[in-house]
Amino acid sequence: MRRLLLLRHAKAERSEPGTKDISRVLIDRGRKDAARIGAYMATHGLVPDRVILSPAARTQETWKYAAAAFHPAPAAMSAERVYDATPHDILAVIKDTPASVHTLLVIGHNPGLHEFALMLIASGEIDARERLREKLPTSGLIIIDFAFDNWSKLHPQSGRLERFVSPKSLEATAN
Repeated sequence: MRRLLLLRHAKAERSEPGTKDISRVLIDRGRKDAARIGAYMATHGLVPDRVILSPAARTQETWKYAAAAFHPAPAAMSAERVYDATPHDILAVIKDTPASVHTLLVIGHNPGLHEFALMLIASGEIDARERLREKLPTSGLIIIDFAFDNWSKLHPQSGRLERFVSPKSLEATAN
């Protein structure tokens, strides 16, 4: 079995004229949300063997704040192809993952990450699938399980949505 964790970067500053999109950084809410998702992952045993993220400042920061919950923090590697990626770009990056990696975390951007998740999921809890179909918010975490034993076998409609959480859904269950 393989487990894929897809995390949309946390809330970032708005794009300003003359500023490169790749340079946008997290706002205070984004830093708090990323830390909250990291704590959720650590307390629920969602520990990645490998982390692949976009080179954008906001994805790098998202991992920095989420990774603080892990001791030690899993190593992360940037992949240019995850920035401004199509679902097929993300699929290609993941298919290159070694078979020794059982749990993979990818931190990226919409719309590609959201479309990629929808492309992969064939089953899972209906309410969670409906919520995901509507929106992948910032700091949204998607957990997808696969019955195969090698990432090279990844293909559309091959996964089961195990869980979909966001800072908002975690806050609602805490109250």
